[in-house]
Amino acid sequence: MPWQAARPSVQVKLLPEEQELYVWVQSAARVHKERAMRRRRLKALWARLHALQRQRPTYETLLLKLGAAKQEAGRAWALVGVELPAPPPQSERARRVDFTFTLHKAKLRQVRRREGRYLLRSNLTATDPGPALGVLPPVGRGGGGVQGPEGDLAIRPIYHQLPARIEAHIFVAFLAYCLHTTCRPTCDTAPPA
Repeated sequence: MPWQAARPSVQVKLLPEEQELYVWVQSAARVHKERAMRRRRLKALWARLHALQRQRPTYETLLLKLGAAKQEAGRAWALVGVELPAPPPQSERARRVDFTFTLHKAKLRQVRRREGRYLLRSNLTATDPGPALGVLPPVGRGGGGVQGPEGDLAIRPIYHQLPARIEAHIFVAFLAYCLHTTCRPTCDTAPPA
């Protein structure tokens, strides 16, 4: 099936199945945004690893600093391979250690091919991509669908400990987002009261 323009800079390809419709979406604007985010994080991670190599910390300090670098890097960490030395014996814990790191070029190529491209599944079986993409926010509205309600409602962070409560919270948030997305066109076109 050929690519169709769903919106400016957004192309879709429909892949109908028996009771479902798969929509392959690619957005040029999203490709640029995701590439910029990945580049920034990978560049910062690379600089941090070079700085750690020059510092030559002890083994335990190295592990702690690598853990902090991993947390800051997010998904970019998967693009780098770090080879640690063997743990030193207890008597030599204060000895400084060296480590090496490399860039996984195959993983980087794979990530670059996937940036800005998504596979959506819908129970709508029409051949028109409009209804299937109707729940997606326009590209001009902050770039993400979850950011709209957050700004409107001034949501504060909520912390759950039990998996059932986490799932329930996500479910309620998703329902609220669906309602918000469905009602927004009506509210945008209604005359002021």
